[in-house]
Amino acid sequence: MTQLIPISRAARLVGVKRGTLQRKIRNGELAAFEGMIELDELLRSFPYARLDDNTMIERMEQIVERASNRARSRPNVLPATETLAARLAAVSRRLAGAETELDRYRTLTRSIENKLLELERSPHADADPALAEFRNWFYHTLESQSPSGIAAERFFVEDALLRMMAAHVRIRPSGHDFFVEGTDTLLDAGLRAGLALPYGCSNGACGQCKARVREGEVRKVRHHDYVFTESEKAQGYTLMCCHTALTDLIVETDEATRAADMPVQTIAARARKLEPLDEDTLLLHVRTPRTQRLRFLAGQRVAVSLDEGVRAVLPIASCPCDDMNLQFHIPRIPGDAFSDYAFHRLRPNDSIQLTGPEGEFVLDEQSPRSPLFIGWGTGFAPIKSLVEHAMSADSAERIDLYWFAPPDGHYLDNLCRSWSDVIDNLHYVPLTIARTGGLAGRRAVADGLERLLERHPDLSDSELYIAGPEPLIEATRQRLTRAGLAGQYLHADITQASPALATD
Repeated sequence: MTQLIPISRAARLVGVKRGTLQRKIRNGELAAFEGMIELDELLRSFPYARLDDNTMIERMEQIVERASNRARSRPNVLPATETLAARLAAVSRRLAGAETELDRYRTLTRSIENKLLELERSPHADADPALAEFRNWFYHTLESQSPSGIAAERFFVEDALLRMMAAHVRIRPSGHDFFVEGTDTLLDAGLRAGLALPYGCSNGACGQCKARVREGEVRKVRHHDYVFTESEKAQGYTLMCCHTALTDLIVETDEATRAADMPVQTIAARARKLEPLDEDTLLLHVRTPRTQRLRFLAGQRVAVSLDEGVRAVLPIASCPCDDMNLQFHIPRIPGDAFSDYAFHRLRPNDSIQLTGPEGEFVLDEQSPRSPLFIGWGTGFAPIKSLVEHAMSADSAERIDLYWFAPPDGHYLDNLCRSWSDVIDNLHYVPLTIARTGGLAGRRAVADGLERLLERHPDLSDSELYIAGPEPLIEATRQRLTRAGLAGQYLHADITQASPALATD
């Protein structure tokens, strides 16, 4: 009996990154069909997953522990009672169907056994080599399938438990997918998973997040004023910002897959917090209205306008998964009007106008290569956005992060180290360069790049993302090209630098 599992759910079952399974699929080590994997194929590729009978219990304990930890920071992390009831009914129907199919296979197997016994009693049974060959093959196959069957049965139960905790949603035509946990709306869960879903007001008024549900059931969790036409109702349209998933879903909607897909928006926001990250860098935290959040792709920029016409185009230093809370890293640049205003005159709750997004410095999510991120000074800002997006999408098999800064210039070093501590596939290396210019400065940059190549000598499987001042980007490009990196796998974003980071 063949059981198909979505790639994302399969990754959860065996405890690996989705990118690990995707790499095996690309290399021909694991068969997949339309984003689904056969359970037997999964068990053959990860035989260790069937060895420990306590695996399921341990994983479920981890799920509960994660749910408890997340509940402290985000309410309603567990599904509502009616959602659990609906998922239980769906799982019960699935189990009943599987049991019916299994009964058919058992009946067929017994029929074949009885037929073999009947043929073996015939007078000419011993003279028929084909019968003996088939009999040996049949019983050998039955015996060899027993261990796999036990493992598959256990995984079937674990999969049912996971279906109770989180519904799986697949988006067409992109093929992207995500899980809906607790009472999250489809929109919030999709954004948290790193998907660039369409939306506008996000409170049920504009209808821009409407999507067509092709399979599965949804439940309304928030009032909406948008009125569907009779035709839209008949076709199964729903508002992603006001509904959650009762069961696994297949949903049709458009996604922004490239920078050109993102609409330009103008948003009146406010400065929520200003925090010195070090003596040369200021964190500006901007909060947008709940009904007009900024849609952007990780790595993009936005024009930030302050009072008196002071304006700058800044890279966003936060993840699109939290589009209401935007972060900017502002370098101290003497004589620069925006920098001076931000450091000396801007106050919490001051009005700020945002216009954007813009820029092509975004992740190539179709690339089979592992992302390697390099930030120079405050060029770390767009790199941080990209890294947080890569973590939320959970698709990269490996993430490497290198940050070049002067002494004491790694202003979010503890954050990066915490990523590296808790995420197995993320590797962070801070590299210090001297605060100097001229020939000595160029030598310091060259030495820093050599240290990077010593730690990461093989670039053949990497997709590079570099952000920083133009001279440092060019020096990086030239050295890594000599090391064998092809130009099409290098993406760069030019950012401003404080005088602390010598670029001449």
